[in-house]
Amino acid sequence: MAQWTSVMGAAQLARLLKSQQSRPAGPGGRRPPVYRTLADGIRLLVLEGRVPVAARLPAERELALALAVSRTTVAAAYEALRTEGFLESRRGAGSWTVVPAGKPLPARGLEPLPPEALGSMIDLGTAALPAPEPWLTRAVRGALEELPPYAHTHGDYPAGLPALRSMIAERYTARGIPTMQEQIMVTTGAMGAIDAICHLFGGRGERIAVESPSYANILQLMREAGARLVPVAMAEGLAGWDLDRWRQVLREAAPRIAYVVADFHNPTGALADEDQRRRLVEAARSAGTVLVVDETMSELCLEPDLEMPRRMCGFDPAGSTVITVGSASKAFWAGLRIGWVRAAPDVIRSLVAARAYADLGTPVLEQLALTWLFTTGGWEEAVQMRRGQARGNRDALVAAVRRELPGWEFEVPDGGLTLWVRTGGLSGSRIAEAGERVGVRVPSGPRFGVDGAFEGYIRLPFTVAGAVAEEAAARLAEAARLVEAGMPAGNGTPRTFVA
Repeated sequence: MAQWTSVMGAAQLARLLKSQQSRPAGPGGRRPPVYRTLADGIRLLVLEGRVPVAARLPAERELALALAVSRTTVAAAYEALRTEGFLESRRGAGSWTVVPAGKPLPARGLEPLPPEALGSMIDLGTAALPAPEPWLTRAVRGALEELPPYAHTHGDYPAGLPALRSMIAERYTARGIPTMQEQIMVTTGAMGAIDAICHLFGGRGERIAVESPSYANILQLMREAGARLVPVAMAEGLAGWDLDRWRQVLREAAPRIAYVVADFHNPTGALADEDQRRRLVEAARSAGTVLVVDETMSELCLEPDLEMPRRMCGFDPAGSTVITVGSASKAFWAGLRIGWVRAAPDVIRSLVAARAYADLGTPVLEQLALTWLFTTGGWEEAVQMRRGQARGNRDALVAAVRRELPGWEFEVPDGGLTLWVRTGGLSGSRIAEAGERVGVRVPSGPRFGVDGAFEGYIRLPFTVAGAVAEEAAARLAEAARLVEAGMPAGNGTPRTFVA
């Protein structure tokens, strides 16, 4: 019986491998043999989850043709991977990827590091901050006081608690976008919202246009749903959205859905201006594409004098084109798994009906906690605290990276939680691998792209400050030195660090 569960085609694997920058020459100017570079490239793809575990690799001859190398080179690379425990083979069944005993299975998204590992590892993998106290504790206490009447019911509210839906609708209305309770559905985080939207509008095989780069976990969610991702390149730096390119893609590819993060884009930090928003909505309407707008970063404006542009749904008064997704996770706390969808009432009814076959509803206590924050003014005070914390973290991380890694390039965003960093010609995948060995965890650029794009980038979130930010930058510099020297990343030794 075959041990593989998926198949990696030669052309697809070749694209992923070719996206990786060549491994730098080691001491003395010697470059590793081609078979060694090929084996290292496949191993990195497996460790990052971009080539799944238990995926059958192409036959040696097929991959050799796709890469324009000799079959002997591919055979030697496969043998090296078998020796290292990353490949198993059996006559008649081919070769498939595995991970050596004692190594964790690679994560395909950006899961938070387990708390028990934080003593030796600085986690820059997840763009999330600790809870803003005392507001979390106060909100939970307030929720407990409001819980008794709900405890006498079945507790299932597929569209969300009416009180919370009403509060969210009022917040949109207060921003000049008239909204009814019937236009709001409360979800289990923004991921739950986008998952529901993708299943309603984007069935298996449907095209979904996405920014390139875009949020890694959403890209993976869409891949798992069977979508065909159509990348639309972002402009350089913080310039954001190339509307001519978007119009062309929407017209020619005719995607069913387009997913955008217009407010402090994840990962670049770009902020769409009002003209970009208006033109993007018009292009989507003309193409018959549903525009899914992720507003999870919209509250995190870090410059007090910056005037925020109008919400994207404000340019769609009929409500036929834009579906908005919001969340408490980034602005307040990721542990408060509350998100929401704003859409036309008929879309909300369809999403609610489909939910009966998914998660039924969002936890009542958490909804009551968020309702308490909205009704008492606690939300505004907590978000103000969060902005100050994120601003301080951003400035500390920027200063530390500029000092330790002056050759790395980035633009400082006015909000959000992430820096999108060009790594001076080094492979982001290799830096991420080396970082794991020296005690700093970062996601590499290709996680935020389609088919191996952005190998020369990493994403750094504003989640650490002070001495921890300085230590994180020092460890990144150490990882970069290992990569520049062409040394195996395993030579590094994580250091215990206590903030």
